[in-house]
Amino acid sequence: MKYDLTIMGLGYIGLPMAALSASAGMNVLGVDIREDVVNTVNAGKIHIEEPGLAEIVAPAVSDGKLRADVKPAASEIFMIAVPTPVDHRTHQPDMAMVRSAASMIAAVVEAGNLVILQSTSPVGSTENSVKAVIEKIRPELAGKIEYVYCPERAIPGKTIHEMIHNDRAVGGLTLNATRRGIAFYKKQVKGKLLETDAATAEMVKLVENASRDVQIAFANELSLACDAMGLNVWDVIKLANHHPRVNILQPGPGVGGHCIAVDPWFIIDAAPEQTPLMRTARAVNDGKPEWVVSKVKEAAKGIKNPVICLLGLAYKENVDDFRESPSVTVADKLIESGLGDVLIVEPFMKDSDRYRLVPLGEGLNRADIVVHLTAHDTFKAIAPELLEGKKIIDTRGSLPQPINKRENNAAAG
Repeated sequence: MKYDLTIMGLGYIGLPMAALSASAGMNVLGVDIREDVVNTVNAGKIHIEEPGLAEIVAPAVSDGKLRADVKPAASEIFMIAVPTPVDHRTHQPDMAMVRSAASMIAAVVEAGNLVILQSTSPVGSTENSVKAVIEKIRPELAGKIEYVYCPERAIPGKTIHEMIHNDRAVGGLTLNATRRGIAFYKKQVKGKLLETDAATAEMVKLVENASRDVQIAFANELSLACDAMGLNVWDVIKLANHHPRVNILQPGPGVGGHCIAVDPWFIIDAAPEQTPLMRTARAVNDGKPEWVVSKVKEAAKGIKNPVICLLGLAYKENVDDFRESPSVTVADKLIESGLGDVLIVEPFMKDSDRYRLVPLGEGLNRADIVVHLTAHDTFKAIAPELLEGKKIIDTRGSLPQPINKRENNAAAG
């Protein structure tokens, strides 16, 4: 059987894209090296937390429009949607998974096919990490396959809506590739499809997230300054944002997720002399978890064997995405410090070999110190009286106000 579309990678982006494409009438093969993921999808189920996704995967599978396998098959279109992490020691992009996916595609690709790279990637990746890999394995196909880069613009928790409605930049290595890419995305996307070239599209994706990183770094640095001056950063930001040309973002325990915490390094790596601001922003945001740990240590002074309850490990609210999460960094550092008994409440984590997961009621009841790290809705609904007598470190500014007021108001950032 020849598929209309084969998607390499069935994670937070690949699976929703596969399901939407199948819902649009395409015969789709989703490929993942994890057999448990393949089996889950073929059973019409999902392995990630994403509102609305299960409702489109199940019928797509039952209708025969979507199936999964551990290896690709002949298709008209191939899409690569695998992770592109950064080496935490060198901050250099790791394109091994993209190159591996391209190598797997090379075994079945044919003249006239369209290959789309959707993974967030350094500038030049469509040319150097996809086209070059395929043509090295299949030199007879040089000049006979079209290549496109189209970055996703979707956030966990709203992926389905944003994949459909957000504008997207579509850039090919040739004009014809760009137009073929736009024709493909028109099947699912209601937002504008913006025509460009591959390198520009690659840079646009990185710029979007690097810009957010810099803005968040300002908010995080502001929270440090307000804490040093004994001010409530949330009040300061709320009042400052009444200025018609000011829109300060909210601080937190750092920056997480696979995009904002990673993508700026792709630009910094390519142009290190020209990006001091981006590098500084990365340092500010990467340093925030250590500051949170220092606030916990300060709060623990005078308490013998303190019980520390951490609220949330996910990088953002109401998702099960723990990639690059600063909340995880805080948890790891506190556990490694041996400061006290660390309890973790995370409604989106079912079990853990590393963390001591407890129900919300137990965590709050036992805690001497409560550290709010992730703004899940369930935490916003905590009854204020449950926080009475606790030392509170609210890095999100969304915990309910206890009657006796927060002991550490200015540390809310």
